[in-house]
Amino acid sequence: MSYKEYNGQLNAKGLSFGIVVSRFNDLFSEQLLKGALDCLLRHGANAEDIHIVRVPGAYEQPIVLQKLARKGTYQALISLGAVIQGSTSHAGLINAQVTRAITQISLDTGIPIVDGIVTAENLDQAIERSGSKAGNRGWSAAQSAIEMASLLRGME
Repeated sequence: MSYKEYNGQLNAKGLSFGIVVSRFNDLFSEQLLKGALDCLLRHGANAEDIHIVRVPGAYEQPIVLQKLARKGTYQALISLGAVIQGSTSHAGLINAQVTRAITQISLDTGIPIVDGIVTAENLDQAIERSGSKAGNRGWSAAQSAIEMASLLRGME
């Protein structure tokens, strides 16, 4: 029996990435961005091939991600930010809508978009996922973006 298997590599050399970062909750967003940039550069990306776009908050990310994806110049996009639950259900609504939109844009354009938005119930959870004991979601989002870009390139 013979089969063909495809796997992505963790090599960002020659790949270009767009990163959309929310300014809201920038204490966390900036740590996520630092993690993502560290990961991309450590895996061979050139700084010139990484473009960063800042938006007010998570809700504003999908339209920018869509515009970047349609340009066709990026092999992967990364969405970074932090949405922390408050006393109302607003955070849950934002998270659901943004996640749904990101998925749809990725499917429509064929460009992998990795959702690196931290969704936390409280400040402690946001801190943990933005570079403390639970790791840095920005780093892991960048790692997924590298692998998906590599995988899709290998399948062409």
